[in-house]
Amino acid sequence: MERKGVDITLLVVVLTLVGIGLIMVLSASSIQALSRHGDTYYFLKRQMTWAVLGILSMLILSRFNYHLWGRLGKIILLLGIFILIIVLIPQFGYIAGGSRRWLIFGPIVIQASEVAKFSLIIYMAGYLAQKNERVRASFKGLIPPLIIIGLVLYLIVLEPDLGTAISIGVTVFLMFFAAGVKMTNMGLLFLGSLPVLYYFMMGEAYRRQRLMAFINPWQDPLDSGFHIIQSMYALGSGGLFGVGFGQSMQKFFYLPAPSTDFIYAVIGEELGLVGTTLIIVLFFILAWRGISIGLNAPDLLGTLLAVGLTTMITIQAIINIGVVSGSLPVTGITLPFISYGGSSLVIMLSSIGILLNISRHVRS
Repeated sequence: MERKGVDITLLVVVLTLVGIGLIMVLSASSIQALSRHGDTYYFLKRQMTWAVLGILSMLILSRFNYHLWGRLGKIILLLGIFILIIVLIPQFGYIAGGSRRWLIFGPIVIQASEVAKFSLIIYMAGYLAQKNERVRASFKGLIPPLIIIGLVLYLIVLEPDLGTAISIGVTVFLMFFAAGVKMTNMGLLFLGSLPVLYYFMMGEAYRRQRLMAFINPWQDPLDSGFHIIQSMYALGSGGLFGVGFGQSMQKFFYLPAPSTDFIYAVIGEELGLVGTTLIIVLFFILAWRGISIGLNAPDLLGTLLAVGLTTMITIQAIINIGVVSGSLPVTGITLPFISYGGSSLVIMLSSIGILLNISRHVRS
């Protein structure tokens, strides 16, 4: 029987993250907004618009029975693949930072990989639930979904966006685990992915430079090591309580992408260890509630959707925080709910809407 209420803890945590994100986007982007657009609030106003749309989507999807996604999986996947192909065509895809990841329709900017990862998770949840006996029986049953996963990941790597491809790969791997795939087959998948990952990490010169910069950023402080050094300066300057909201010095064109990929560094500088720890605690609670919803879902589809969507959000947060803190090599991946970016915010909030709907059905 359907519960009347949603998971309030999850809802409060997500809205808190969005609120913090809006405040920090204002601080982190104000200098660039004034310099490029003559309006300190330019990026904030756009982010607020997307936040409103995302919250509306979340509330609407929280009322849609999640079983609908199992039936729409193929259509949504085809849409995601179509967008990934379109963005690679020079006449359509927009290039920024050396990557062709965006489609622009007037004031609307869509990041193709955000749509694609959402669509792949929806499809895989439906497939693994419907074909569960086949995928659990033998490795042969995993071949069809692996082909689709490989195609999506390859198209994302072509943009290039290896960070997102890795996060999707980890997410799908955990969905296989939740679906009951044999541990021997899980081991084969893991071992088989290692040479592929090594090839893509070492196959491009700039990725090799980023890896070397991760090992020793001071070897090239003005080029490959610049990002992480400036990020460490920001985090180190914040101390315990930070220098104060709006008082960051690194956002004055020292820190690259201060409102997107490195907004966590601005949080560390302005709000200190207290602020960065709060963000980690909020994501930990989000992960706990999401997995709890999955474990108590009434059927396998609900479990896989909850595990996939929760993992997608959590892994992206872990990678972003790891990059900013120097724990992982630099890759262009944003902090969910907090970084500036419309398509990411709407997709993440829509994912939470699905989680909230599953929470209406959990076993008491």
